[in-house]
Amino acid sequence: ALYRALTVALLESGVPEESWETLSESALGALGVRVTPRGSELQVRLGERVLGPELRTVEVTALVSPLARLPAVRGALLELQRQAGARGRLVADGRDMGTVVFPDAEVKVFLVADIRERARRRLLEQVGSHPSDQELAEEVLRIGARDARDAGREISPLRRPDDAVDLDTSRLSFEEQVSAVVE
Repeated sequence: ALYRALTVALLESGVPEESWETLSESALGALGVRVTPRGSELQVRLGERVLGPELRTVEVTALVSPLARLPAVRGALLELQRQAGARGRLVADGRDMGTVVFPDAEVKVFLVADIRERARRRLLEQVGSHPSDQELAEEVLRIGARDARDAGREISPLRRPDDAVDLDTSRLSFEEQVSAVVE
C-alpha cells in the first residue's frame, strides 16, 4: 500500500512521470506518505488524508511497479515499513517483505496462485464483474510482465524467502486463505 500511496502522491503532486526517476529519497519523503496506528490497524496516509480506494485505481496499478523499481523509492519507503513493523504484531504483504524489509520475521508465508486466477481476481476487484476471455488474456499478460520486471529488478527483487512457508491460493476462497495463513 505504501508504494501505491507514493504513486498517488506523485500523480496528485503533478510531478511528470518521466521525471520520477530523478527524485531523491528526501524529495519523495516530502510528499507526505506516512503510516499511523489506529487501534489494531495501520492507516496509510497522504498528509492528513487516509487513503483507500484511490490506491487500487487502474492508473495507480499500472504505474506502481515501474515506480517500485527505483532505488530512491525503495529507500524512501524502507524506513516507513520498518517503523510500522517495530510496533510488533504486523501482517505485511509485498514482494520483498520477507527478504529485504523484515528478513528476521518470525513467520513468512509466500503466497502463490495460478496466473489466470490472479488475473481473474484482479479484474473482479477492479470492475466487479466476471471478465471476458479477452480481458482475462490481457490481464494475464500484464501480470506476467509485472512479475518478470519485479523478479528482474536490481534492488529488492521479487523472490521467495528461503525460510518461507509456501501457500498456493489458486483454489482457496479468501476465508480459506486466511485460515491457512493463521494455521
